[in-house]
Amino acid sequence: MPNYDYECETCGKRFEIFQSMKDAKLETCPESLCPHQGKVRRMLGTGGGILFKGGGFYQTDYRSSSYQSAAKKDTEGSSSKPSAPAAD
Repeated sequence: MPNYDYECETCGKRFEIFQSMKDAKLETCPESLCPHQGKVRRMLGTGGGILFKGGGFYQTDYRSSSYQSAAKKDTEGSSSKPSAPAAD
């Protein structure tokens, strides 16, 4: 379940609520934060993005051994060739 960020339009306070994706979004500021229980709006794009690094589970766990050996031969063959100088 994700955390959602809200901002009260009356008092200007920002807060985070842990909600299910199926739950309805909040309409009013919680009483503990705003005595006026002002209207709130959900903040979009406030969280950080997900960044996957590394080879990835597909390449390391699910690729067949024949594919891995062919890929290894391909990279060994291309790395042993000397690079040609750039043409002027």
